[in-house]
Amino acid sequence: MVICLFASLAHADGLAEPKGPVILTISGAITQTNGPNVARFDREMLEALERRIITANTPWFDAKHDFEGPLAAAVLDAVGAQGSTMRVFALNDYASDVPVADVREFPVIFATHLDGEMMSVREKGPLFLIYPFDEFPALFNEVYFGRSVWQIARIEVIE
Repeated sequence: MVICLFASLAHADGLAEPKGPVILTISGAITQTNGPNVARFDREMLEALERRIITANTPWFDAKHDFEGPLAAAVLDAVGAQGSTMRVFALNDYASDVPVADVREFPVIFATHLDGEMMSVREKGPLFLIYPFDEFPALFNEVYFGRSVWQIARIEVIE
């Protein structure tokens, strides 16, 4: 009976287990996990976090589009991120270092939807890091374009 109680308390302190296919894995300097030294998210878990729509022009599309998804800061808060940098990896292992300060200063999102439709891998999904380019025009430059990773599969939080 005592063992069950301790197991229940340990689970209550950690991140919930994904019920569907894992689309994002976060490792590194994090305090909340649901696997061996990792936090795994399915789509439902990401959809439950604080969300935002960013309407913006980007260099990757010909017109202004609506990007919707969880705030990157909410994702970092969910895993108890303790680092200063996110190394964001795409499905093809392309990686970019994104300062955590970016997601604390600006409402950056991990877009899961483009114009109301779920983003497929073909459409730069399942996750696409999007800055609010139109809201903060100073972000519309090569530095932030390079940090805007699409087809995100995993993140390593670095101290």
